[in-house]
Amino acid sequence: MKGRLTALRRLYAVQGAWNYERMLGIGMGYAAEPLLESIESADPARHEEAVVRSAEFFNSHPYLAGLALGASVRAEHDGVPGVQIARLRTALCSPLGALGDQLFWAGVVPAMVAASITAMVLGASPWVVAVFLVTFNLLRGWVAVWALDTGIGSGTSVGAAIRQSWLPRAAARAGSVAGLLIGLAIPVTGAWFLEPFGRGPVIAALGLAVAGVVIARVGGPVYAAPRFALAAIGLTLLVGGLLT
Repeated sequence: MKGRLTALRRLYAVQGAWNYERMLGIGMGYAAEPLLESIESADPARHEEAVVRSAEFFNSHPYLAGLALGASVRAEHDGVPGVQIARLRTALCSPLGALGDQLFWAGVVPAMVAASITAMVLGASPWVVAVFLVTFNLLRGWVAVWALDTGIGSGTSVGAAIRQSWLPRAAARAGSVAGLLIGLAIPVTGAWFLEPFGRGPVIAALGLAVAGVVIARVGGPVYAAPRFALAAIGLTLLVGGLLT
């Protein structure tokens, strides 16, 4: 479709005009504009309506917004009624938001952070951080291309295309991978940090961690993690001050 590369570049700035009234709407309209140019010569009135419609309220995960953009643009080219296109955009908001959050914010990002921290603690070069950053951006770019192409190829059938794709399965598994890597990073980093202090502080830290888990389980919201953390910090400062 004409204007695809321009639309992809503009999708990277889809949050550039984010606001409480339209959320990603203006960014979506900006990205859709080059994909809608071919409609103008054939049907100027339809083109004007499509441009306005593409900039209306829309909110989802920004990395998956291309699915909705491509699907709605394809629907505009296919002559689907405007009311139906508006419903399609609205219906995609929550699923794309949930899938994107699962895949990236609860999966890929914490997994890569945990992996880079573990690698650094185990003696890897600081360049490992750059490797993870490049890897993340390559993945993010590939997902953007896949999302836009899938949306354009599916049109109003984009929901079925998403269900049959790799996305739901990857989003469901990403959190488990992140949990595994975070679970590895915590003891490795903790051991590295406490090593210079000797056995006593290590035992105290482990005891404090166990106490936190028990209190959170038994006390519930009354002794939730933030309150326990503040109490632990205060106790640590008090004991440290008495010992120095």
